[in-house]
Amino acid sequence: MIKKLKIKFVCINMAIITAVLFVIFGMIITSTSANLERESIAFMQIASKSSFLPGRPGELPEETRTPFFTVKISPNGVVSADGGSFFDLSDRAMLEEIVDSAFYSEEKTGIIKNYNLRFLKEETPGGTTIIFADISSEQATIINLIKTCFFIGIISFGVFFGISVLLARWAIKPIENAWKQQKQFVADASHELKTPLTVILTNAELLQSEDCTETDKNRLSGNIYSMSKRMRGLVENLLDLARADNGTSKMVFEKLNFSDLVYESILPFEPVYFENGKNLYYRLDKDINLWGSADYLKQTVDILLDNANKYSFENTAIRVELIKKEKHCVLSVKSEGEHISKENLKNIFKRFYRVDEARTDGESYGLGLSIAETIVKEHKGKIWAESKENDNIFFVQIPI
Repeated sequence: MIKKLKIKFVCINMAIITAVLFVIFGMIITSTSANLERESIAFMQIASKSSFLPGRPGELPEETRTPFFTVKISPNGVVSADGGSFFDLSDRAMLEEIVDSAFYSEEKTGIIKNYNLRFLKEETPGGTTIIFADISSEQATIINLIKTCFFIGIISFGVFFGISVLLARWAIKPIENAWKQQKQFVADASHELKTPLTVILTNAELLQSEDCTETDKNRLSGNIYSMSKRMRGLVENLLDLARADNGTSKMVFEKLNFSDLVYESILPFEPVYFENGKNLYYRLDKDINLWGSADYLKQTVDILLDNANKYSFENTAIRVELIKKEKHCVLSVKSEGEHISKENLKNIFKRFYRVDEARTDGESYGLGLSIAETIVKEHKGKIWAESKENDNIFFVQIPI
């Protein structure tokens, strides 16, 4: 699909570029041809006037450069031609043919294609004067211009084709990345759903066994219930991410006290940390008010506190700070754990990504930080992580 999209992008670009080149070169050729014709007719008009001046019969005005000759037809029908220095006018049959073509033409000016001549008729008291000018050089100029435009067009087409290919790669890159992420997302989601589904089916089959005791039934039904809850949690997380991707998130924004919200989120984790032999310290600036969704911001704080509990060393401390600044507030959750490399710091917010794939408690899907990032972005904020030696710190910055 991506390849077809790139080809389509390049084809559309080249079609537009070809049309533009045709229009530009067409305008250049048409304009040049019109200018040459206008200059030729102006020259013929000058030549026509000069033929009426006394003492200058057959002399070429200084302004003229094109070969021409003059034919005068008296009222009695006598034809006389002047301009033999440029043309051989001894061929009376040829002369009569071109004179008749011009004389009987309904137009004042025109072209005799067989002889590459342009004519201009002028009616005078002494009869009709017809100026014939050679247009061979004019036609040669147009032909050379067409050839030049053709070669320039070929070169331009090649250059623009290369640029279009590069632009196609650059423009399609986000779509390609999104497509790859979608495929990876589907594959990871399927993998995460496969395990609980397998457990549920296996336990359901054992429940139907004739040898299953009451104790076994209680245990197996408990396993099914546990796995069902796990699947529901995964599906809900996937739906939240899908809504955010589609711009249909159900976040309800209101004015709230973020300091109180963070404090209320910390309280349930104190006994959890205590049971795991970890200490919890926090320092919160008071009365930090902002516009946001209380439920979703609480979910973000819970994700950070839960991750700190899961991935910190035993008998260590977790420190939570909420600091108010001029235009935003910064929430930080610091814990002591394994050092996170720079590469992993970039990837930990990706969906289903785990720093240590082997380290899982069966309830983590690698979606928490991705969900937190989505929530923070909806609040026009940003989230990032830093790791120095064994100190891992997650930051959330939200406008106030």
